[in-house]
Amino acid sequence: MTVLPLSPDELLTTTRSVRKRLDLDRPVPLELVRECLDLALQAPSGSNSQGWHWLVITDPDTKAAIGDLYRRSTEKYLEIRSQQMAAPGAPAADSPEGQAIRRIRDSSAYLGQHMGDVPVQVIACIEVPGEWKAGASQTGLWGSLLPAAWSYMLAARSRELGTAWTTLHLAYEKEAAAILGLPDHVRQGVLIPTAYYTGETFRPAPRRPLDEVMHLNHW
Repeated sequence: MTVLPLSPDELLTTTRSVRKRLDLDRPVPLELVRECLDLALQAPSGSNSQGWHWLVITDPDTKAAIGDLYRRSTEKYLEIRSQQMAAPGAPAADSPEGQAIRRIRDSSAYLGQHMGDVPVQVIACIEVPGEWKAGASQTGLWGSLLPAAWSYMLAARSRELGTAWTTLHLAYEKEAAAILGLPDHVRQGVLIPTAYYTGETFRPAPRRPLDEVMHLNHW
């Protein structure tokens, strides 16, 4: 398998969310996904618990069912975002911020329509010890899963695969769990569409200046 000669800094600054540029027609070898997941398993987890599980979905009917949940949630999300953008004080449509929001909205709408078509869906899950208590701190739980999911995305990027961090399907988490046959003590954390990407490569994204968000010693 091809591994791109990316430096650590290049890898970290060019792993972007890929939506419109996902190649929906080119198959992704399962062995390549396994390779990325094997690297993801090196991520840290609380007390080295390694309670993660990975749903790798390639069956067309199952992908379509999960994709339908994602589409329904995306449509509701975009409706809310449209209302927010029309509210007083929202960025002007022709401003740089407004244009960036529109690009993200358009690419999100595209992925919402095509989540069921991506070659591979990867859902990162984690075991929940004991009773799930609403309102309790969940930092330790998700801190034992999300670094591994991000490692999977970095490994995919270095192997010429595009991914996107998505959670909108979790509005229908119980329905997704029923489709996938998940036991009650396993919760879903993120849905990662995985495909080869079209185009050449990626560049770092614009971000707020560090000095606006870094606080030394106190706020």
